[in-house]
Amino acid sequence: MISMSVNKPTALKRRLMKKINQNRRVPAWVMMRTNRTFVRHPHRRSWRHSKLKE
Repeated sequence: MISMSVNKPTALKRRLMKKINQNRRVPAWVMMRTNRTFVRHPHRRSWRHSKLKE
């Protein structure tokens, strides 16, 4: 669980948590099942390169 500041609206926290959960790597079993055609996740986002539109 990622800790966030208290003085944020709950709806914003839920949106940020969704973006955190989306920003994960492809599971190893998916790579094995597809013979490593999906090695990278196409929607990965780096905190330094692209910012969220909030």
